[in-house]
Parts: sequence; C-alpha cells; structure tokens
Amino acid sequence: MPYFRYRAIDESGRLVKGLAEASDPSAIESSIRGAGQYPLMIKKINPWLGQFIGLFRGRVKRKDIIEFSNNLSVMLKAGIPLLTALEDIASTTENKYFREKILAISKMVQMGSTFSDAIEAHRDIFPDIFVRLVRVGEETGRLDQSLKDISEHLQRIEALTSAVKRSLIYPIFTIVATLSAMAFWLIYVLPKLANLFREMNLSLPLITRIIMGVSDFTRQNWLFIVFTPFLIFMLYKLLTKNRRIRFRCDKMKFSLPVIRLIVHNKILAIFSEQMRILLIAGIGIDRVFEIVAEVLGNYYAKEAVLVVREDVLAGASISEALRKHDVFPLMLVRMVHVGEQTGALDEQFSFLSEYFINALEDISQKIGKLLEPIVIVILGLFFIFIILGLLIPVYDLVSKIGMGG
Repeated sequence: MPYFRYRAIDESGRLVKGLAEASDPSAIESSIRGAGQYPLMIKKINPWLGQFIGLFRGRVKRKDIIEFSNNLSVMLKAGIPLLTALEDIASTTENKYFREKILAISKMVQMGSTFSDAIEAHRDIFPDIFVRLVRVGEETGRLDQSLKDISEHLQRIEALTSAVKRSLIYPIFTIVATLSAMAFWLIYVLPKLANLFREMNLSLPLITRIIMGVSDFTRQNWLFIVFTPFLIFMLYKLLTKNRRIRFRCDKMKFSLPVIRLIVHNKILAIFSEQMRILLIAGIGIDRVFEIVAEVLGNYYAKEAVLVVREDVLAGASISEALRKHDVFPLMLVRMVHVGEQTGALDEQFSFLSEYFINALEDISQKIGKLLEPIVIVILGLFFIFIILGLLIPVYDLVSKIGMGG
C-alpha cells in the first residue's frame, strides 16, 4: 500500500504531523478524524521512498492478527465491554506498532465510530475479510462469533502458508547442500590434485581428463554459475509480466512432476477456504468469485474461476460450472453439489479446506522421504566418478614405480 504524509490539528489546537500507510487518502482522513483530529493536508509520497520507509516501520504478522481476533472474541463472549477489551489487549501486546494501532482503534470507537469503521481505517494491517466479517457481526449482534470465524480463517491460511513453505524448504536446502558439497570438491580439492598430476607428467585416462575439465570450468566460471539461478529467476519474473506467458507458465505448473502436487493442492485449499469465509460473510456470489480469482495467485486457475462465475450468473449451479474445468477434481465438485442440495455449502468448503491443507502437509513429508535416497544416489555416483578418476592415475603411477624398482 502507498504511504501518505499528513498534517492535522488535534483537540487542543496543536499541529500534528505524521506518516501513514493506507489504500487511499479517504482512509487516512477517516483515521485522522477518528482520532479526534482535523486534517489539513494529505499527500501521497513517492512509491520508492514509501518502500524504503516500509523497511524500517513496524510490521504486524498474521499471527498477531489471529491472537488479537481470538482474544477479543473470548473477551466479548465473556461479557467484557469492547473498549475495555481493546485496552486490555493493547496493554498485553508485545508488538509496539500493533499496540499503537489497537489504541487508535479504541480511541475511534470511544469517539463514536463503529468497530468496523475503526478497523477499516487501518486496512494496512487488517485484511478486507476482517472488516466485512466484523460488519456482519455488528449487524447480527454476534461480533464474538464473527471474530472467532476470522481467527479460524486466518489460522487456516497460516497453516496453508506453513505447509507450502515446508514442502519447498527441504528440497531447496537439500539441493543447495548437495551442490555446495560438489562445488567444494570441484573448486578447492580437485585443482590441487590436478596440479600434482601435471607436475608428474602422467598420462591421464579419459575419466580423469573429464573431471579436471569440469573442475577447471567450475573454478574459472564460479561467479557466473552462482548468479545463473538469480538471472534465470529475474528473467522468469520479467517474462511473466506478459499476461499470455504468465498464463502458459501457470498452466505448465499443473503438469510438472511433484510441483503440480504442491501447486494444485495449494490452489484448491485457498479456493475452498476463501469460498467458505466469503459465504459466511454474506457476500454476493458474483463478488465472491471475483475475490477468490484475485487471491489464487495462478492465472490458469483464475481464468477458470472467472468462467465459473459467468456460468453461475447465467443460471448454472456452482457444481455444474466447476465440473467443466480440470482445475477442480471430481471430489470437490461432488462435495459442492451436496452442499448446494443441503444448504450447507460453507460446511462443505470447510471440510474441503482442511482436506487440502492436510494433503499439502502429507506431500511435504513425502517429498522429504523421497529426496533422501535420490540425494544419496547422486552424491554416491559423483564421488564414485571422482574416486575412479583419481585412483586410476595413482594406480598407474604406483605400477610404474613398482616396475622401475
């Protein structure tokens, strides 16, 4: 989000200057007025400067929001007034930046704003669904339940994010460790042995010459080899700015071994969880599909969801619309169909969300078990190749010495 500079006058007539992050100037104005101040000037700052400032400003993690919504839900259910609950939570919050935000929200509520309006003024830390569900809770008189739903939703998103990270961290660590071990031998150990062989004027076999050639190339071009993955990544990012290329790359992810399991289950988990929480929030089905399409992070899946939206608006049931796309497995389609028939669509999506998150957890564990023997085989073959390449000339040298004796 962009940053804005502002000047305002507080209740005592004193000039107040500040810097705030928000989606637009109106959100800043609401926040200033909610704090009992009168805005004089609101100006957007340079985006690059905003990114630099963002590095040094406090951040609120998803776990902080989960703890906040969960604690507030429990306190409201226990009959504690909202203002008292907010002040108590602020006093026990370790994150200084978040504590200031909670106190600002408390002050806005104290001055007459609704809790949802106070939350909306701080969209830089509270997601849109948080605001929507709080508003639903206020309208239905079940704010504690809405906050509990928010907490559960964010916990599932956190679990999903953790599962994806775990499924990727171990393979990346294993690959880096393996390549580092191979690079150490090729850059540091083998050149010394190669020099020794050259000084002795030994007739080297083909396997030894290949090893020395690879070692020399690695030592002379190590900088290029190290930066090649980064260059490939930057090129990928640059190319995928083109919508057509991004669509093809995202579609390809559904065909690649192992990667498709992670990508597919991640998308299905996000789809199911977002559908569940947005339906609970009472958002219109057309808007639900628009929001879900934007958060999937995959153009191929996004296109499918937008087509589903058009089919549903044209009169098809959700299950019928989903059935036309290979992104959505038959199990999901059947579960959605049952949910439509029974009027418990949110419950079906809740089950599907947990199912796909658990599937990701299972995949991350299986990937680890699968990689271990593969790495052992690769390293074993590498060192067998090196040992043979080094021992053959040594054996020839020893043989010549023996014959000469």
